[in-house]
Amino acid sequence: MSTRADAAERLRAARLYLVLEGSAASAVAPALRGGADIVQLRDKDASDESILAAARDLREMCRAHGALFVVNDRPDLALECGADAVHLGQHDAPVEEARAAVGDRLAIGVSTHSVEQIAAAEDSSADYFVVGPVHETPTKPGRPAVGLEPVRYAASTASKTWFAIGGIDAGNVAEVAAAGARRVVVVRAIRDADDPESAARMLRAALEAEAAVGPAL
Repeated sequence: MSTRADAAERLRAARLYLVLEGSAASAVAPALRGGADIVQLRDKDASDESILAAARDLREMCRAHGALFVVNDRPDLALECGADAVHLGQHDAPVEEARAAVGDRLAIGVSTHSVEQIAAAEDSSADYFVVGPVHETPTKPGRPAVGLEPVRYAASTASKTWFAIGGIDAGNVAEVAAAGARRVVVVRAIRDADDPESAARMLRAALEAEAAVGPAL
């Protein structure tokens, strides 16, 4: 398990962040080979025992590839399984409550869906935040798309590491990157791909190509 400082440094260098449930673990090794820097386990319906079992396997895969491993929602389980970070939604534990529980043993990430939430994340002890969903996505039913304006806002104001999220795939990642995102979170673009390794490689290449040009703000 890395320290918070080490994880924060690796977060800054990251480009591609994969979120998945334990049942989709077969996509992880190819995604890591293709250039995924971070893997998050998100399974709100599984038992603690199932989450821990899946988490330990995923943590070892991530370590073998030098990637960060994140657990969604549960600071206690993230600590128990030796994760590098815990990720919190707006309806999960407050960031400062989680920070009090984990101290500097874990990095903390938080989801944001508006300019106001981005500003709150910037003022919190979170180490990174995600912005979205840029596009509507079935992985977040009922959550309306926020479009590219919050991405542009984060690109022009953020001092912390941040990622764009929500319906991002090979067909639109360049547009998201052109709005200023240098890092993205994906689910289906890798999980559902016929070749997860190639999908990860293509997404990463698109981000790196756009980074060389600079955001079209």
